[in-house]
Amino acid sequence: MSTTTTKMPPAPTWDLESIFSGGSSSPDLAAYRDKVKQDFKAFEKDIANLPDTLDDSTASAWKKAILDMADMIERLGLISSFAHCLVSQNVKDNKAHGIEGEADAQIAEWQKCKTILQIKAGKQSDAAWEKLVGSEELKGQRFYLNEMRNQAKEKMSPEMESLALELAVNGYHAWNKLYDKMAGDLSVEFDDGGGAKTLSLGQLATKMSDSNRTVRAAAFGKLTEAWESREDLAAMTLNALGGFRLSVYKNRGWDNFLHEALQMARISQKTLDAMWAVVAREKDKLIPYVDAKKKLLGIDKYRWYDQFAPCGAVDKLYSYDEAASFIYDNEKNFSKDMAEFAKMAIEKRWIEAEDRGGKAGGGYCTRFGPFKQSRIFMTYANTYENLLTLAHELGHAYHGWVLKDKPLFAQDYPMTLAETASIFAELLVTDAALTACTDPSEKLMLLDQKLQQPYTLFCDIRTRFLFETSYYAERKNGIVGAERLRELMVAAQKEAFGSMLDASGYHPLFWCSKLHFYISDVPFYNFPYTFGFLFATGVYDQAKKEGSAFAEKYRALLADTGSMTTEEVAMKHLGVDLTKEDFWTDAASRATADVAEFVKLAAEAK
Repeated sequence: MSTTTTKMPPAPTWDLESIFSGGSSSPDLAAYRDKVKQDFKAFEKDIANLPDTLDDSTASAWKKAILDMADMIERLGLISSFAHCLVSQNVKDNKAHGIEGEADAQIAEWQKCKTILQIKAGKQSDAAWEKLVGSEELKGQRFYLNEMRNQAKEKMSPEMESLALELAVNGYHAWNKLYDKMAGDLSVEFDDGGGAKTLSLGQLATKMSDSNRTVRAAAFGKLTEAWESREDLAAMTLNALGGFRLSVYKNRGWDNFLHEALQMARISQKTLDAMWAVVAREKDKLIPYVDAKKKLLGIDKYRWYDQFAPCGAVDKLYSYDEAASFIYDNEKNFSKDMAEFAKMAIEKRWIEAEDRGGKAGGGYCTRFGPFKQSRIFMTYANTYENLLTLAHELGHAYHGWVLKDKPLFAQDYPMTLAETASIFAELLVTDAALTACTDPSEKLMLLDQKLQQPYTLFCDIRTRFLFETSYYAERKNGIVGAERLRELMVAAQKEAFGSMLDASGYHPLFWCSKLHFYISDVPFYNFPYTFGFLFATGVYDQAKKEGSAFAEKYRALLADTGSMTTEEVAMKHLGVDLTKEDFWTDAASRATADVAEFVKLAAEAK
């Protein structure tokens, strides 16, 4: 599977032309947007005129409003996703930026319409509502609609909620966009030995996985300098976001600032507490991994910039075609359905993978709902990490494929379950690579990649959760200044990393540099990652025990992710109670099971 050859064929670009030919200047896209605008006006009018009372005489109007609501968000989602793909493949496509911004504004208007319907739904009798959601036309969407109605009982008046949504566009969400602009504009002069270059912060971040510690330390220093120049602005932004959020919560009568995050994750506080209790206890199993890595790297103090230092066969390269074949060959041993989907997505060029300038950083999978297709964005640079990213994003795409024929609102799964298929695919591919590996140096690299996940999700992600928890507790009482934000971040890192991170190696400005703290759409954009990793690990454990016989059960589990709470999915398909620590303990033990093997190989490598 692997090679040390540096001459690699370029990875492919994706096919967007079959969706709307011509990119941001596409006449078809322009016509589609015009039709959506026209239809949206009619939809807004229908929502405004929706009868206040639901009964037999008004049921048809209510059904139409709900079905139109689903249709409108699916079409708006297509425009937004397509424009985002255009922006990702060419960050200077200003026309695409404008189209994406327009779609975001329309989605905000859609949210206002949904709020009107939602609050009206909350006022209907249980009998009338049950008759409506049990109708043939709304079949399969009962869970989402009941959830929507129940949440209405916890909200402000329609007028207040609409006002909050309207103010959010130019206030709440604008702070998010301001942060993105501020972060995007930051650049540094950096010399890693090949001459000084101007790097974006995204490009600079890659230097912190360099094998040369001097380069890593210098990159971290430059990152810190860059954010020190914007620290006060970042603090102002974070306080504005937190203040807006807490004001809305107060007016809704929500005392717990985690209320919305738990609601969106479709989990209970008890479940979240059980998971974090296990993580806090089990994280120390990773200490031998970090100690072995320190010896391997020849360092005595493990600092923030050492966390992603490579180990083992760092020169191994994997061509895109090799990666695609490896993923297919090993997925088919578990699920032919999963493997054939991956093959189809690759052959139909649903993946943007070419390594070139002008692209955005990162990777993602997005759905084109009306076309029942997905697109994957990444930059494939022939590393094993890239191979894993490809498997990860194909897992997301497979999840969408399983759900594609369900009613739209039955496809809406929470972030806690969003990582199930992606992490599952990663675990499957990594174990296959480890089984096939005969080179100790390559195996060391693979094990390091595998153990990076629990290390990051038990320590780094927990840091983010602990920081936000303490920040919101203090923000309730007023502005939290930049110096105090530094103190809260260091305290969170001390608790989450314990002895694994040296006291000289904290990142006090992590609250500045991590964009997840500034995402206005999703509060506490952190714990679902650890949750998803451990949940997927538990699902994978079941697959290991049952083999290919589990493939259909796995597909059925994914198919239910938009139609149940997270706890209900776990109970139905795994027979486990997520409010108890047993499941989380077993999953954490599997996640750290390779520590002893890594320590052994690291000692032999020395």
